[in-house]
Amino acid sequence: MTVLYLDTSSSLFCAAIYQNGKVVNQVQKNLEKDMSKEALPLMKKMLEDVSISPNDVDKILVCNGPGSFTGIRIGMTIAKVYAWALQKDISVVSSLEAMAISNDAPVVLPLIDARRGYVYGALYQGEKEIISNGYYRLDYLLEQAKSYEPYQIISNNDFPGLTKETYRPNFQKIIETYQNREAISPHLANPCYLKQTEAEEKQNA
Repeated sequence: MTVLYLDTSSSLFCAAIYQNGKVVNQVQKNLEKDMSKEALPLMKKMLEDVSISPNDVDKILVCNGPGSFTGIRIGMTIAKVYAWALQKDISVVSSLEAMAISNDAPVVLPLIDARRGYVYGALYQGEKEIISNGYYRLDYLLEQAKSYEPYQIISNNDFPGLTKETYRPNFQKIIETYQNREAISPHLANPCYLKQTEAEEKQNA
């Protein structure tokens, strides 16, 4: 099986191609505000560099959030159009799942900064979700996680007073863990924002 993995849920563009039991190419690049311009060309080059055509891909694994609203929309749009146009299987993976499974600690607390003292977070023991993916006050989530200490915090953000490891995606492990996740219709592959946008919050205030 040939699997394409795509994660644009942060400023770090992450993509990998997995074939015959191994990752044959991968890209990690900090794009900041250039995600909309560079994501598709980077993915195209990644495939071309190993002589894999878009039609050779059997399945697409895409992170549907949480994270950057704009980044999530970019990755989901690319993946959904790809799957629909070429009739490929597609499955979604939480960005928090991908972060947790990439770390070898027995219990992992992946965190994504959501600003103003809030985070997107969850607590995992292997693939088991102990505390559900959610939008939490950081202090509340840490209090809930106390029962499961010791755990490893993993994040690409800095949180004063917290010791953490930087997230480095283990593409091989992510893809092998989730490649057999049930495929869904591209039309049902939806972003998982976990909170409203600031504009929506103001509108509903």
